[in-house]
Amino acid sequence: MKKMTTSEIEQLQRKDDRHTRLIMEGRRKYVEELGRQLQSMELLLRQDGGSRETALQLYNLLHTVKGSAPVFGLVRLGQAAQHHLPKWEWALEKEAGPEEPSALPACEWIEEAREILQQLTMEREISLQELKWDEHGLDGMFAASPFKGSRILLIDDDPVLRDYLKRRLSIAGYVADEADGVAQALERLREFHYDLIVLDLMMRPLSGYELFEQMKEDPTLKWIPLMVVSGRSDVADKVRCFYLGADDYVTKPFHYEELEARIHSIINRTKTFEQLAFRDPLTGISNRRYFDNQLEMEFQRIVRCPAPLSLIFIDIDRFKAINDTYGHANGDRVLQGLAYLLQQYLRHSDLLARFGGEEFVVVMPGATAEEAKRAMDQILMKTRSTPVANNDGHAFHITFSAGISQWNPHITKDEWIAQADQAMYAAKQEGRNRVLVYEERMSSKQEEAVIEEKRRKKLLIADDDGILRSILVAKFKSMDLDVIEADNGESALQLIQSEAPDVAIIDGMMPRLGGLELLAAVREDKKKANKLKVLMLSGKGKRHDILKGLKSGADDYMAKPFSLLELELRVKRLLEIY
Repeated sequence: MKKMTTSEIEQLQRKDDRHTRLIMEGRRKYVEELGRQLQSMELLLRQDGGSRETALQLYNLLHTVKGSAPVFGLVRLGQAAQHHLPKWEWALEKEAGPEEPSALPACEWIEEAREILQQLTMEREISLQELKWDEHGLDGMFAASPFKGSRILLIDDDPVLRDYLKRRLSIAGYVADEADGVAQALERLREFHYDLIVLDLMMRPLSGYELFEQMKEDPTLKWIPLMVVSGRSDVADKVRCFYLGADDYVTKPFHYEELEARIHSIINRTKTFEQLAFRDPLTGISNRRYFDNQLEMEFQRIVRCPAPLSLIFIDIDRFKAINDTYGHANGDRVLQGLAYLLQQYLRHSDLLARFGGEEFVVVMPGATAEEAKRAMDQILMKTRSTPVANNDGHAFHITFSAGISQWNPHITKDEWIAQADQAMYAAKQEGRNRVLVYEERMSSKQEEAVIEEKRRKKLLIADDDGILRSILVAKFKSMDLDVIEADNGESALQLIQSEAPDVAIIDGMMPRLGGLELLAAVREDKKKANKLKVLMLSGKGKRHDILKGLKSGADDYMAKPFSLLELELRVKRLLEIY
């Protein structure tokens, strides 16, 4: 076989292009002419009393559409005409006699003729939209739709209208599903999440009102916006539907353009509401309210289809120190950065939400606790190696602590959440920067830790300089601490034994008992020595004096004169207030 040259291939392509343009031009002219014919036929039906001549014109129109429409690629139009054509062959016969069975009474066939014209008109409108689609391309058609991909459920027992709406909405960029009644609609609603339900009221065997009742009782359905489409324009019906929860009511017959505008308005309003109600404005991820709603849906899902479900609590390590050191604006950048990183590495099916402050929560459907831990360990590794935020050349590297609990039917939702929280707290206690799965032992440990945490931190200031002591007492009381004071070593020792402070600021030179002697006496009591943190103040700032103080058991050492700000930061570190 001879190989074609480049010029021959280009010549064929030009022929194909010309052929395509001719077909599209012919299709457009045909669709436009058909529109005029349908309008003329509709006018004739209104003016004519139902003569055989009018029936014959309708038959001829159907016959022409059947043969011509497929030539221009309008196959569905041709099929619609072919479907109705046999019923109208009686119009070909000569004037009917009084007993002729094939001639229908005018009152019957005119109504049927109008229904046929309505179907052909709908098919023509779709063909016109598809023609624009072909001419401008998919992107041009869908660019105008801001809600491309929004899913709509059409519930109507009229298959022609249902199919028409589905095709028109699909062209507009929506995903449209069909249901022929309430039972099928409930199946669809369990299978997919919908942005809008378009419901016909008058259906058999169950009316649309039955769906209202089902949706009202189901927490997973009652938030879906609903538009009623009905052939009844009775005010009482409209009022009843609005009281039952309908968002809109459209009366048949309607103009498609108006219906689509109403659909656009409802979805736009709903999406805006979701952004306000269910999105965290700082990070853009879901908020606590959305998390609570989705958790209810997950519980209902696993009741129907049992499967593993894991919950993860995530808390940024030492986040308060970032805020205190670099400011809240940089703290916000860190939160946004971690949210973005989590979104990148979690699965599409996982639910990520900001639980509050620096805490995030993840629900992993279909994942065991061990599988969730492997996934979170990988994300933690990414977090360690990648800065989550940058500002003015400063890269913010963080770690987080995470706790995981797998759902089991023997615990409540609150207990499940508490278990994940306890596992996260245990990760903090074990040194942070890790992921732990919940174990029973963690519950009692956290209860003890919570009791300890709720107790206000206590600070002892022991110094015989009354002026300095009063300044320090006032400063640290403003930090929501219980502050006790002593002006000599013996009083300080008694307060340490009776009040059990968390941190003691001790002057190295005091009457009755010096700072080093006091420190030695405290460290003899091993039980108290393990809990009490000591910061030594001294007028001696030489290296060997500092070493002597630290070797005696001081946790920190500052020489006088000192900066009050530096003292505050060192006390916070000892109190683990970040």
